[in-house]
Amino acid sequence: MSHRNARLTVHGRKLIVQRHQDGWKQAHIAAAMGVSRKCVKTWIDRHRAEGEAGLETRSSRPHSMPARTAPETEQRVLAARAEHREGPDRLGPRVGVPARTVSRVLRRHGVPHLRECDPMTGDPIRSSKSTAVRYERARPGELVHMDVKKLGRIPDGGGWRALGRGGGNRARKAPIGYDYVHSLVDDHTRLAYSEILPDEKGPTCAGFLERAAAYFTAKGITRIERLMTDNAFAYRYSNDLKAVCATLGVRQKFIKPHCPWQNGKVERLNRTLATEWAYRQAFTSNEQRTAALAPWIEHYNTVRNHSALGGKPPTSRLLPT
Repeated sequence: MSHRNARLTVHGRKLIVQRHQDGWKQAHIAAAMGVSRKCVKTWIDRHRAEGEAGLETRSSRPHSMPARTAPETEQRVLAARAEHREGPDRLGPRVGVPARTVSRVLRRHGVPHLRECDPMTGDPIRSSKSTAVRYERARPGELVHMDVKKLGRIPDGGGWRALGRGGGNRARKAPIGYDYVHSLVDDHTRLAYSEILPDEKGPTCAGFLERAAAYFTAKGITRIERLMTDNAFAYRYSNDLKAVCATLGVRQKFIKPHCPWQNGKVERLNRTLATEWAYRQAFTSNEQRTAALAPWIEHYNTVRNHSALGGKPPTSRLLPT
């Protein structure tokens, strides 16, 4: 069977040979078949040398590939992916090969995308949905995204991720509640700021926005023009948040209901938070996980490379302060 771009099937090649044997000129055969003269000559010569077997479809793969990645390097890429569960842009510097090479090795070996895998085990769990339209604001502070990620608190001694499903947690009757991770992300630079707070009420969100704006100012983003959020009650109806926005000169914008991808940059940060901070390791206490957030945010802003930024961290797009 021919590949999808082939102009001729085996039957078409036999027809070329038949017409040549009937006395047709090669130029006339090429015009009738809609192929080049060289193509006609190739199949005639191959039939002359090999007979009917020479007209069968062959693989277009080259006989040798001197530039192909060595099997040892491919195994190092696969081992690094299994150990670190990172994408090509981050695995490339670890292994010492280009990110594109890492991507090809992973696809060649059928390794699923990170978005399709469980962040703790790396096992495939679902397929993903891609957003068709991508955008980016032209300057820092022109648009920021805000959201809250709700996480169950960790009991002293560790939860089920540390002790297992049968690790004694079933006997614990009293619920221990949730942490609310508030996050703000700049659309242009991807600079992020996060805090763990006890709730997601209006005054709490307003206070977080004030502190996040101060953090952005210290990093060189002196003004926030627009704030995009979902339609949570605190974001849409809180007078405290409206007052902070008025003080900062921020214009509020809301996504269309049931369309979280419109706030996709902070939603993506939430997933990265869960994968690389909250569920990256088994914490033995809630305080331990809380203490790890600020260092991780600093790493996210200053060290971690971002594919949307050409493999550079968010601070690479900030002016010197």
